[in-house]
Amino acid sequence: MIRSIWRTPDKDLTDLLRDIALVCVADALVGVSFGAIAVGLGLPLWLPMVMSLVVFAGAAQFLFIGIVGAGGSPLAALAAGLLVNVRHVPFGFAVADVLTGTGWPRRLAGSHLMVDETVAFTLAQHTPARRRTAYWACGAGLFTAWNLGVVAGAFGGRAVGDTDAFGLDAAFPAVLLALLLPSLDRVGSRRAASAGVAIALATTPFLPAGLPVLLALAGVAAGFPYDAGPARRGPGPHAHDHPHQDRPPNPVHEGTSR
Repeated sequence: MIRSIWRTPDKDLTDLLRDIALVCVADALVGVSFGAIAVGLGLPLWLPMVMSLVVFAGAAQFLFIGIVGAGGSPLAALAAGLLVNVRHVPFGFAVADVLTGTGWPRRLAGSHLMVDETVAFTLAQHTPARRRTAYWACGAGLFTAWNLGVVAGAFGGRAVGDTDAFGLDAAFPAVLLALLLPSLDRVGSRRAASAGVAIALATTPFLPAGLPVLLALAGVAAGFPYDAGPARRGPGPHAHDHPHQDRPPNPVHEGTSR
């Protein structure tokens, strides 16, 4: 009995670190595509590397280079990136306890590591110690994996030249789609996404690159009349028939992404 009590936390910690490592590997591969796409669009070699160190927000970075690479205004790209990252405000409230009681340098570093995956792993833990472990392990691991991937992709993209020949140009819309898919289990979210897509497609032929993306945010209004709860499921077993339903979500299987 005593041995099992001591063994269980170790096993849980091992499982947590394994899941974080898997997410870091996936994030590094996306970083490779980002670096390759950035130089493939004609941007200087240093730009994706510096952006990854200073910004460290994959979706905003993809959005920025996509708009600028298409000839859009850097200001429009910056505005789009800031709007995408507004979600970090509620993230900060959700994981504030992890950084409470630490000095300002540690808080600033922790805030820089606050991305979707880091928050998801942290919220899945039940004790303060586990929350801190998950937050810092995931944040530091992702930061390292992402930046190494970007460096490899940038140099590899410059060597290859035409990154479109490898289909890497598809990574940009694929990442944005991955951000959207987990929230489409709600009627309001589906209507908002559909309205945004329609607005972007209708305005793209007539407006400079970047502006259709910003205008697509008006589609959010289409989701307001509908409740914010998950979409109703069809007939089937009730929640009490699933003893594991109340377990916290596993970020590896939840499709989280920055």
